[in-house]
This record gives sequence, C-alpha cells and structure tokens, in this order.
Amino acid sequence: MLELAGIIILGILAQWVAWKFKIPAILPLILIGLSVGPIAAEFLSEDGTKWIEPIWNGKEGLFPGESLFYFVSLAISIILFEGGLTLKMSEIKNVGPVISKLISLGSIVTFFGAGIAAHYIFGLSWKISFLFSGLIIVTGPTVITPILRNIPLKQDISAVLKWEGILIDPIGALVAVLVFEFISVDAGGEFTITALVEFGKIVLFGTTFGFTLAHAMNYVINKKWVPHYLLNVFSLAAVLGVFVLSDAFAHESGLLAVVVMGMVLGNSKSSYIKELLYFKESLSVLLISILFILLSANINFNELLLIYNWKTALLFAMIVFLVRPLGVFLSTRGSTLKLNEKLFISWVGPRGIVAAGIASLFGLKLAKNGVPGAEYITPLVFVVVLGTVLLNATTARLFAKIIGVFLTKSDGILIVGASKVSRLIGHYLKSNGRHVVLIDSNQNNVEEAKKLGLDALSTNIYSETLTDNIELNDIGYLMALTGNSDINRYAINKFKNQFGENGAFRLVSTEEMKNQENNPKEGLFSHTDDYNQLAEVAKKYPSIQEIKLIDNAHYQKLIAITNTNLDTIPLFIKDDNTEIHIISSYNTKIETIKEGFSLAYIGKPIDIEALDKV
Repeated sequence: MLELAGIIILGILAQWVAWKFKIPAILPLILIGLSVGPIAAEFLSEDGTKWIEPIWNGKEGLFPGESLFYFVSLAISIILFEGGLTLKMSEIKNVGPVISKLISLGSIVTFFGAGIAAHYIFGLSWKISFLFSGLIIVTGPTVITPILRNIPLKQDISAVLKWEGILIDPIGALVAVLVFEFISVDAGGEFTITALVEFGKIVLFGTTFGFTLAHAMNYVINKKWVPHYLLNVFSLAAVLGVFVLSDAFAHESGLLAVVVMGMVLGNSKSSYIKELLYFKESLSVLLISILFILLSANINFNELLLIYNWKTALLFAMIVFLVRPLGVFLSTRGSTLKLNEKLFISWVGPRGIVAAGIASLFGLKLAKNGVPGAEYITPLVFVVVLGTVLLNATTARLFAKIIGVFLTKSDGILIVGASKVSRLIGHYLKSNGRHVVLIDSNQNNVEEAKKLGLDALSTNIYSETLTDNIELNDIGYLMALTGNSDINRYAINKFKNQFGENGAFRLVSTEEMKNQENNPKEGLFSHTDDYNQLAEVAKKYPSIQEIKLIDNAHYQKLIAITNTNLDTIPLFIKDDNTEIHIISSYNTKIETIKEGFSLAYIGKPIDIEALDKV
C-alpha cells in the first residue's frame, strides 16, 4: 500500500515540479523512478533492494508475473488513443509544406538514419535497430512546450516546432507499433511468408476494429444512448474493450486499433470530442505519472551498465548532430526559413513520453520472447529521451541568442475579443506588419476573424491554456477590447506580465468615461469612448483611415477634434518607419511627432479645414 501511494504522490509531485520550473514532466518523472529503483538498490539500500520494486524475482513485487506487462499495455493504449484524438487531417493540410515534410520526409530520415547508426555502432540486428529508430521519431508537445514557453521566437519557428510535436506523436507511435508487430510475428528467426501473412492480419484486424468500433461508438453517443455523466467512463471502457478484442483476434494488434480509433473519432465532427479529450488528457497525466516512475524503477543497474560506454555517446551524437539536422534541412529545402531558423529547429528535437513509454512496453515483450538485443531497447531510448530533454532544456534559450533567432523585442499584439471592432483593428495592424492574435470564447467571432486571414483562437479568458501557447512567444502588447469591462480588467491583471511587457491596454468603462478623474493609466485610445461608442462608430464607418501629421501641435489639434466629434476615434500613430504606436487615453501627448508621421483613426473623415478653427 505504501509503495502504491508513494508512486502516485511522487508522480503528481513531479508534475508540479515540472509546472513550477517550466520543464518537461518526463524529466523529473524518470529521474525519480531511477532514484527509487536502480540507484536506490545499488547505492542506498543495505540489502540491495529497490525502494519501489515493480517486479522482484519475476514473481513478487507490486506487479508480479505478467501484471506489470498488462498494466503498461493498457496504460499505453489509453495514451495512444488520446494521441490519436489530437491528429486532425485538416490540420495536416493546413500546416504548410515545411511541417508536412518534417512529419513525413523528416520521419523517414530519422527512421533509416538512427536505425543504421544503431546497427553499426551497437551491432544490433536490423529489426531491433529499426524498432529503436521508429521509437525515437516521436517528439511530442509535452516536451516541446515547456522548453519553448519562455523563449521569444518568430511565430513561424514556434508553429513549426509545435505542430511537428503534435502531429508526429500518433504518426511516430503508429510507425513504432507497425515495426514492433512486424518483429513479433517471427521473433525467433528470419521473416517468412507465414510471418508476412501474420503481419497482414495484425494490420487488417487493428485497422478494421479501430475504424469500425470508432464509428459504432460515435453512433451510440450521438444517439444519446449513453447519459452525459457516463460519457467519459464509457469511452474509457470502449477503448480498453477495443484493445482487448482486437488483440484476441490478432495478437499484438490492440495498440494499432486504439490509434486508428482515436484518429477516426478525432476527425469526426461530434460535439462531445472536446470534452472527451479533456478527460483523456487528465487521465493521461495520471497514467504517465505512475507509468514512468514504475518503468524507470523497473530498470536494473546491469541494464544501465550495458549502455555505459562510448558507443552510447556516439549514437546520441549521431542522432542529435547528424540525423536530426539532416531531416530538418531536407524538409525545409526551398522554404522561406533562414539558415539560422533551420539550425534552431534542428537543435530542438527532444524525444517525448510516448517514445519512452512504448519503448518500455516493447522491451518487456521482446525480452520475454527471447529476442536478441531486446534488452537494449528500453535503456537506449531512455538515454535519448533524457539526453535530448536535458540538452534542449538547458541550451535552447542560449542557442537561440547565439544564432540570432531570439527576439530582443516582442512587438506582437494580443487582442482580447474578436468582435467586428477587434477584427477591424486587427486587420489594420496585420496589414502594417504586426503579428496579431485575437482570442474569443465565441466561435463565430473566431471564424469571422480567420476569414480575414487573422490568427484567432477560441479560448476562455479564465482558462490556463493560453499561457501554454508557445506561438504567443512574440507577443509584447495586450489590448482588451471586449464589451465587458470586468473581463477587460481581468485580462489586464492576469496577462499583463506575460503578454503586455511593452504595454497592456483596455477600453475605458462607461463609468470611467463620465469622469475625467477616473481615467485609468491602461486606458486605450480615448477617454471619451467606451466599447459601445467604438462599436457604434465602427458600424457607421467600417474602415480605418490615416491622416498625415506635420508636428506635435498639428497632432494635438487632431486629438482635440476627435474629443469633440464623437464619430471620430483616434487609434494609432504610424511613424516615418511605418511602425505602429498605440494611443493611450491617459496620455495623448507625444513629444516626438514630426513630418512623415500619420494618425490612424476610425470614424467620420476629419475635415482638414476644421483644423484652423481649433
């Protein structure tokens, strides 16, 4: 009981440490597992026993006999199903040629490059070598996101790394599963026609069961035959049922079935999928926390000694400094990415949780079947996972500065609210070269923004997901433009440190507009215009206009006109380098106005002749 409770407590503690210090969770999880397992047995225990003993003498421990193997299999099936849910076919079409090549051509380069390296460096058989290379294809968002979260990068670089991690997760897992199953059909010798037939059966039953039962589950839930409170546990039971059923018809086909099932459901348009994904993410966090402490603790010290030599360092160097850059440079050939951007993408390629989890499962299975070289799978993959995570976590920020992809100035703009006014302002800013992201909980507003070519996210301002979005690393300005003054204030208070380092602004409220003394320092545009006024003006005059400025006095006259004319609202100043400056309602006096500057405003065109009367 103490060991079981300890695993869960240590697992959640590791997740908290990862969140607190913004590092990939897999790092503290594996280190804790190694500490209470082989390290404790070798250096800390007087009798040489592990503090947490998954299996002891094959028959005792927390999971005696085959029980650890069964637990790992079921846990991995749930994790892979969740990975399949995240793979949207529409996203593959829209992510651009670079990402498409990275998850296809880049995966092929990694598969053959790492496989050949493992074969010649360690002398492993071709089938074990390619199983190893199939496992390390996977990067994964859970390791990429914490590393890049605090590195200001251009949006293109962040997007490439983010989408590669998301899309390659299930694809890499599928490749590893297929290679493993190809090995398993004839683990004792050379491949034969019978082995190929067995492999065909695995692929056939895995894809058939996954595809068919995904549609069956979708039909049952959409028909409301399952009450809402049972939705999540029903889906969990369905995943486990598909895994076991497929495995019963064709041994080792269960993992393929759940990946296919997740992909089919993830690409359906059912409304329950988002809720299902949230549940699976929470469940995956718990399972991963338990799983990796168990698997790390289950490694024996003699297995670590197997790879404690120069060959491991050489293989790691080949993967990091040759195979990864080769895959990236071939995939980005002919793209608009610069050399330093390609180098950074090549440098950041940490292997993830799926790789380590499946490696442990496959290592257990193949070692049990007596496949030569299977004992190398788990420790080698763990070394690659730990090594790449440690390398990238400690050097990515410095490397970004050295090669010149680190943004010294974050000038992207985050707009809270995607109403017509926000879309109009966002489109103007983007047209003038600024990276603009709009967020709104209203899906219709988000879709309208996307139609204008704007980056828009459907998210709740009160959720934590926004702070984890690595594509917002270049955001330095925050503008809260919703019709709810409480939401605007909340957005400023919550996100001004992360997204508003160069300026955080919100519209004045109706109450503040009535009293000049209540003009807030973060007030936006004009003290005489709240959201209702701004929306009304945008409805009458749905365009942003510019008027040339001569000097500061000229600018002050224009501001005076906008204060008396309720149908004209000042927004920005564009300097002679076409850089946009946000106008604050608190301080509209800008001392550096000179000829060549322009005032951007929304509303009724300003009468030039009226300037003489001001």
